[in-house]
Amino acid sequence: MALTSSLRWTLAAWLLAVAPASFAATPTVAAASDLQFALAEAAKRFEAESGQALRLNFGSSGNFRRQIAQGAPFELYLSADEAYVLALHAEGLTEDEGVVYAIGRLAWLQRAGRDDLPAEDDPLAGVRAALAAHAQGEGRPRIALANPEHAPYGVAAQQALERAGLWEASAALRVLGENVSQAAQFALSDDARGGFVAWSLALAPQLAERSDYVLVPEAWHAPLVQRMVLVKGAGETARAFYAWLQQEEAREILSRYGFRLPGEAHAPLGGEEDAGAPGAVSETH
Repeated sequence: MALTSSLRWTLAAWLLAVAPASFAATPTVAAASDLQFALAEAAKRFEAESGQALRLNFGSSGNFRRQIAQGAPFELYLSADEAYVLALHAEGLTEDEGVVYAIGRLAWLQRAGRDDLPAEDDPLAGVRAALAAHAQGEGRPRIALANPEHAPYGVAAQQALERAGLWEASAALRVLGENVSQAAQFALSDDARGGFVAWSLALAPQLAERSDYVLVPEAWHAPLVQRMVLVKGAGETARAFYAWLQQEEAREILSRYGFRLPGEAHAPLGGEEDAGAPGAVSETH
């Protein structure tokens, strides 16, 4: 028999009332998909040290921003674009403006074992090769990226393609992931030439063993300044994790996954030329 709406709400309230206190008090963290592996490692270490449990929810920053504005019960929000955090603060939904916790990097990712990985000084060569193959009737080799409408890494990919005059030309080949993690899955699929993803995902062992990547220069897109904040009403466990993420142990984890940390000046990686790339980013807006 189908439950009425009022009965469903009554049942949900009863379940919460009888749930163990440890479950009811477990905070849900909304985190950008580029943190899928780095934050999972950080949360595991925090839980081991503190004995406090967390629930991690990964997705696109823009979607989380909208859900929080609509009342979703997240206590801590880690965005890949600080603009979403600052917008929520302007709407009175966060405790303050939060802090910058990392600066991300965009990378071109493709399946391992091929001999056509773009050179460091030409990371968009794969896109041009896909366009040439398509023009010659060799199918539609897909180019993956996160949806720019709500995913910051998708915005960065679009900006890099626009800079090279390839955005409009690549429209027929683009496949959009709901978030950058899904874009990475698409980039490694059989019918894809490759795609644009977060460097933090490319470095994760789960992807590194079956993929190759090349970094996209930071100067080719707006900085991926990532900010986190406590949502109003956050509990003690969320507050503790927020503070822990600003300590050296968490910073080491983020650094290992390719994130540049607040206060660190940009240093070119792998000999890339990033003329005009942004320098150090402070922790406040």
